[in-house]
Amino acid sequence: MMRFMILLAGFVLWAVPYSAAEQISEDDKASVLRAVIKHLEVEYVDPEIGQAAAAALRQSVSRGKFESQSHGSAYADHLSAVLQDFTGDGHLNVEYSAVPIALSQADETEFEADQLEQYYGAHRNFGVEKVARLDGNVGLIDLRVFAPIDMGGNTVTAAMNTIAHTDALIIDLRKNGGGMGDMADLVASYLFGAERQPLTGVYDRPTDTITQRFTQPFVPGERFGPDKPVYVLISSRTFSAAEALAYNLQALDRATIVGEVSGGGAHPFEYLPVHQHFVLWSVTAKSVHPLTQSNWQGVGVQPDIKSNADDALAVALDHLERLKAGAQP
Repeated sequence: MMRFMILLAGFVLWAVPYSAAEQISEDDKASVLRAVIKHLEVEYVDPEIGQAAAAALRQSVSRGKFESQSHGSAYADHLSAVLQDFTGDGHLNVEYSAVPIALSQADETEFEADQLEQYYGAHRNFGVEKVARLDGNVGLIDLRVFAPIDMGGNTVTAAMNTIAHTDALIIDLRKNGGGMGDMADLVASYLFGAERQPLTGVYDRPTDTITQRFTQPFVPGERFGPDKPVYVLISSRTFSAAEALAYNLQALDRATIVGEVSGGGAHPFEYLPVHQHFVLWSVTAKSVHPLTQSNWQGVGVQPDIKSNADDALAVALDHLERLKAGAQP
């Protein structure tokens, strides 16, 4: 299965009327709950939190907290909210699909492909919202999501090559809810030389192993390089893989982080079908940076320069001007 890092709230989930076709039975709800509780007790990345959340979920069921939900989407939304409240984990989510999901590898792969297109496809320009050259030869890249490299790699490569010869770079992640860690790592790779730099790795609870990640020794086109100033703009909406990029650059002292404390989601997830109409965002892993031996789960990335998110670009530009003038930033 493909491992994702993305923020549920980063996409359109406004309240809509639930369709009568989404009616689900008590047996359906019980089946989903059993699967979710099993995940919390056996697989969830933090065993202590998982056990406590499973116990709290059982109590909620016994108190009738789920009896009023008879529509699939409403039930999934309510269950997701309860799980996130119990765990503080924005990646722990239950998703409803009106189209039946056959519980086979082939259909699971097809489901993932549909999700990838919805979240990362060409209609979103694979996450590249804007590339610009500002006054003073300052590059600006506004990234709204990190698409899979095989979908958006060419687009992101073009963006990074466009700003390669600017004198400073601002990466705007204020509206970026996350996505694929590989793409975030590719962006980071353009900001260093050919020598590999350690990036956030992933600890997997089921196998009790850490997979370490690094910048890439080769990138397509030209690097921005390791010496010119880089600023990363973040907000409370910045989450997951977007936080990973900011956290990595901060840990390696490669960028100045400007804005608000980010959302605090450092647990990747995988799609796990648990019913013909329900998919659990399975959380069995967590991010770990080798230099900090920690991550940003629940606390967010702490900006070097705190500001209102709306003012972050102006604050970064002002700081850069002071830096160029040799004044105390």
